[in-house]
Amino acid sequence: MAFMKIKQYESPVNFLESEVGLITKTMTGEQSNAVDVDNKKILKGGSIYPSNDSSATGIVFEDVDMTDDESRPISVMVAGRVYENRLSESVASEAKTALEASGIVFVTADTPTFE
Repeated sequence: MAFMKIKQYESPVNFLESEVGLITKTMTGEQSNAVDVDNKKILKGGSIYPSNDSSATGIVFEDVDMTDDESRPISVMVAGRVYENRLSESVASEAKTALEASGIVFVTADTPTFE
C-alpha cells in the first residue's frame, strides 16, 4: 500500500534590493524568536535580529525551521540594500537607526500594476 503526502511550498518575498555590498554573517538563532507556521516554529527571513529594537544587529537572510532546535546557526544580513516594505515585519525606528549605522540601506519597492 502506498502512502502519499502532499506538501505545498511558497516562495518567500524577495526583500533584497541588490547584492552589491551584501554582507552576511553566521549567528545563532533562537527558537523563542520563531513564529508558528503550520505547526512548525519558523524564524522568518526578513525579520530583525535579534530583536526589533535598538539592539538590532541585522536581518535574518532566509527562513529557518527551528521546530526541533532551541538554537542553531543562521545567516544574518549585516550590510546591504533591502526593500523595507517587503520585510516580514515593520522595522521599529530604534532598530532602523541601529541597522543603518551598521551598513543596511532601506529603500521602498514600487508595487507593480498589471493591466
